[in-house]
Amino acid sequence: MDERLERYKKLLKEKGMKTTGQRLAIFEVLANEPDRHFTAEEIYEKVKASWPEIGLATVYRNIQKLSEFGVIDKLNLDDGFVRYEIGDPDRDKSHHHHHHLICLECGGVFTFEDDLLEQLEGRIRDTMGFIVSDHEVKFYGRCRACSEALKKK
Repeated sequence: MDERLERYKKLLKEKGMKTTGQRLAIFEVLANEPDRHFTAEEIYEKVKASWPEIGLATVYRNIQKLSEFGVIDKLNLDDGFVRYEIGDPDRDKSHHHHHHLICLECGGVFTFEDDLLEQLEGRIRDTMGFIVSDHEVKFYGRCRACSEALKKK
């Protein structure tokens, strides 16, 4: 976490942003639970624990800026909320980080760390001359726990 925090501080400085305690608190909320997909309100509630005077508008503004810089990834998981997870501003933008598995029973969201579409992107490039810069994949179904619970019924 310390190395990541230092990279984050450096990035803020490079972008001309101050390294404030509030921004660090937002970063830490997301970095401490990298597999969780937070709403802005959930981030706000967690940050408010250490910064009681912070306003929701301040959290929204900071989330927007951090999303622009790739520190935070913005997600739509089709549940009516915009969600956020820790990003990696150092990642090679030509490689995708992960996909999401969404359980239709419990609503759980899981990450899948494999890029299944590299071959398809190559074929699209070769046949259409279209260069894919990013993609978002969501798989819907039942997680292991829900599938096993269904079998026991």
